[in-house]
Amino acid sequence: METLLFLFPQFNYMAPKEEAYFRMFAVQDLQPRAMKDDNKERKSRLSLFLTKSGSHENVSPHKKTNTTTSNISPEAALQWSDSFEELLKHTDGVETFSQFLRTEFSEENIEFWLACEEYKTIDSETKLLSKAKYIYTVYIESEAPKEVNIDYNTKMAIQKNMEHPTRGCFDAAQTKVFSLMKKDSYPRFLHSDIYMRITRRKGPGATMFRRRSRSCVFNERGEAKTEPSAW
Repeated sequence: METLLFLFPQFNYMAPKEEAYFRMFAVQDLQPRAMKDDNKERKSRLSLFLTKSGSHENVSPHKKTNTTTSNISPEAALQWSDSFEELLKHTDGVETFSQFLRTEFSEENIEFWLACEEYKTIDSETKLLSKAKYIYTVYIESEAPKEVNIDYNTKMAIQKNMEHPTRGCFDAAQTKVFSLMKKDSYPRFLHSDIYMRITRRKGPGATMFRRRSRSCVFNERGEAKTEPSAW
């Protein structure tokens, strides 16, 4: 919330009654011009970063994404259910899984894992240092815009390595995030609407089956539906 400072000049009784006798200043109006320009540039960079990286504020569970699943065959998607490792071998699988994680507001996990995979392929020491600082700033440090859920000791170990980062400095964190996705998110993904649509399966409770009755069909919740035709 902006703090407003009211400055009241000396009353001028000769001025018209409707003339305002005060001005409102925002705090930034009182800052030196150089400081205001620096703050404006910093906010602009942060806004650009959040837009490109897909921050939580820009994502809604009900918002359509650019990822299309209409061209993915059910046969290909069924391979993803073999294992989480198998899913990560397929570009479409990773994109669809990422789309699912956005609905749970946890897409930072797959993004961090992918960033670590890319990081380990960098040959240039200069680029390695730059990428390490990026990963640490975005995913690791406290209050990072996409902070992943790792323990304190792992976080501190990474922090100590930031002066001279190695290719394996994020391995422990990447393993923990991988395990979290595999044990927690992946099973839910296999039962999600998005995956069911691709594989053309029906969701839980939607499968109908018949019991010995000439007048009703029961679903799995035991709810009866009248059937007009006789058996």
